[in-house]
Amino acid sequence: MRVVIAEDSLLVREGVTAVLRQPGDIEVVAGCGSLPELLAAVDEHGPDVVVTDVRMPPTSTDEGIRAATELRRTHPGTGVVVLSQYAETGYATALLAGGSASRAYLLKERVSNPGQLVAAVREVAHGGSVIDPAVVEVLVSANGRARVSPLAELTSRERDVLAEIAQGKSNSGVAAALYLSERAVEKHINALFAKLGLASEPDTNRRVKAVLMHLADGVDPA
Repeated sequence: MRVVIAEDSLLVREGVTAVLRQPGDIEVVAGCGSLPELLAAVDEHGPDVVVTDVRMPPTSTDEGIRAATELRRTHPGTGVVVLSQYAETGYATALLAGGSASRAYLLKERVSNPGQLVAAVREVAHGGSVIDPAVVEVLVSANGRARVSPLAELTSRERDVLAEIAQGKSNSGVAAALYLSERAVEKHINALFAKLGLASEPDTNRRVKAVLMHLADGVDPA
C-alpha cells in the first residue's frame, strides 16, 4: 500500500511515517508540508491513501479538507485520512459532504496508538470510513442523546435508506439500490431526519450529520 503524508510539522510527519512503516506492508512514498506539495505528490506517485493534517500552509485553515474534496474529483481511487488536533464536527461534516466512502477523520492523538492509525489507513484504502469516537461523542452530545443511539427510533427500512445515503448516493441512487420509488425514498428520508432532530437543518448539512450518526452506531466513544 502506497501512502503520501502531508503535515507541516516535521516532527509529527516523521512520527506518522514511523507508525505507518511498522507493519511492513505500507510504503510512505512522499512527505509534504503544504497543500500544493500534497497535490503535486499525489499526481506524481498515485498513492492508495493520503494522510493529511487538517491545517497546513498556505493558509493553515482547512487545507486537508480542501485536498480531500479536490482528490475526490481528480483521484477518486485515493482514500484520505484527515488528522486534526481537536474534535471539530464542522471539519468532519465538510469531509463527508461528498460521501463517506474512503474517508476518515481522526484526532492526532491516535498517532500514539499505531494500531488505530494503521487500521484507519487500511479501512480507507478498501473504501471504508472511520470517524474518531471523540468527534462522534461531540456530535451525539450536541443532539442531547449522548447515552442513547440516535438511530434507535429508526425503522429497519429507514436504516437501510440511511446506509445508502452514507455511501454518498442521491435519492434516485437510493431508490435504485433498494427497489423503491423516489417518492418513497423521500418520505423515508424526511422521517429519519425528523427522528434524528435534523428536520430544520439545511439539506446538505442534515444528510452529512445523519451519516455521522450512522457511522457512530455501534461505536463506543469511551
